Amino acid sequence: MAIRVFLANSRVILLDSLQVLLELQQDMKIVGKATNGHDAVRRIQKLRPDVAILDIGLAGLNGMEASLKIGDLSKSTGIVMLSTMTSPEIIFRALRAGARGYLSREASGLELVNAVRAVREGKRYLSPKITATLIGDYISETRSPSPLESLTSRERQILQLVVEGSSSARVADILAVSPKTVDTYRSRIKQKLGLRDITALIKFAIQHGITSLE
Repeated sequence: MAIRVFLANSRVILLDSLQVLLELQQDMKIVGKATNGHDAVRRIQKLRPDVAILDIGLAGLNGMEASLKIGDLSKSTGIVMLSTMTSPEIIFRALRAGARGYLSREASGLELVNAVRAVREGKRYLSPKITATLIGDYISETRSPSPLESLTSRERQILQLVVEGSSSARVADILAVSPKTVDTYRSRIKQKLGLRDITALIKFAIQHGITSLE
């Protein structure tokens, strides 16, 4: 039986390229696609694919937050994360969020195919470059807790929406809360992170994989 794969990427050209690559494999079938995190979660919950390939920089709800939700809503779906980011902190966060595979966007097509098959079999798959990064970090023992650990899941969602340009009213509409509640969250996020303005929040969000803003 073919491996049922779901693709989620905010870049349509990359989404289409991944579909072409995987559909060349006789043992794989693309069952759905999404260009933002919220849509990906909803569709994966409905379709229950074997493997979901998520870009870490998904708009609206990034790949890590989407992965956490998918883990609750479709436990049988294995997740492969794609990212330009290869810092140990972000890789560990993705794995803790439920990803079974983690690949750099610079990885070869063969690596992605191997990752899908491995994750479908219940195994983990990290590209050699990612593995080397984690081993180096472990040996040097330089990893420290991420500042993001001080934020709740809701605070991380609001941070992403804010740095992507959503107003308090728009965030309130998306999350079904009041604008006043959103403003309270915004103030709390700044206080927890020790940041004063939107420019600092944007820089922080990019550095820590909350958004790519590409």
